[in-house]
Amino acid sequence: MKLVVTIPAFNEEQTIGRVIKGIPKSIPGIKKIMVVVVDDGSTDKTAMVAMQSGATVLRNIANNGLAYSFRRALNHAIQEGADIIVNTDADNQYNQKQIPLLVRPIVQGEDEMVLVSRFLGRIEHMPLQKRLGNMIASTVLSAITHQRISDGQTGFRAFSREAALKMNIFSSYTYTQETILQAVEKKVVIKEVPIEFRKRNGSSRLISSIYGYAWN
Repeated sequence: MKLVVTIPAFNEEQTIGRVIKGIPKSIPGIKKIMVVVVDDGSTDKTAMVAMQSGATVLRNIANNGLAYSFRRALNHAIQEGADIIVNTDADNQYNQKQIPLLVRPIVQGEDEMVLVSRFLGRIEHMPLQKRLGNMIASTVLSAITHQRISDGQTGFRAFSREAALKMNIFSSYTYTQETILQAVEKKVVIKEVPIEFRKRNGSSRLISSIYGYAWN
């Protein structure tokens, strides 16, 4: 099986190298691992650091937003022949050593889409407003889908090739809730796994305001 790890990134030169180097070099059931970074119009050295760290880099000429970068990364992974796609964030808040936890249910044929859950796992730090916002959004998402989703906003998730081919992202802002809604509608089997969530140094580059995020 081939695994492609996709990373949307915007002005993350300080962390992108650590994220890429933290991705395991070998995973049970996986024969080949490829890393693809979509540099969303960064004005710093994100692209250069990513290439030096061994990733394939796709560059957006302008800052087109998270949903666009995710869609581009997903399409590229499919074109590269990925059997499994793991999407992660560029800010190093997720522990990439836990990627085997995400891909294992797909490798074993048990599930088609695996979400990490910060709320079922260990959160080193999360601002109160963001914690409450995530909980409220996940409650609404659970009610809409009639499926218990404890963390619907996480960007750290895995897709089988078949599940990825069913995703058609229309949003111009974010993909996290939309992919879950589409997965449930298209009978894709979803699983959540608990993970470790680290404290971030600085503010989010892709999502700068929890209020703006909620409004969008």
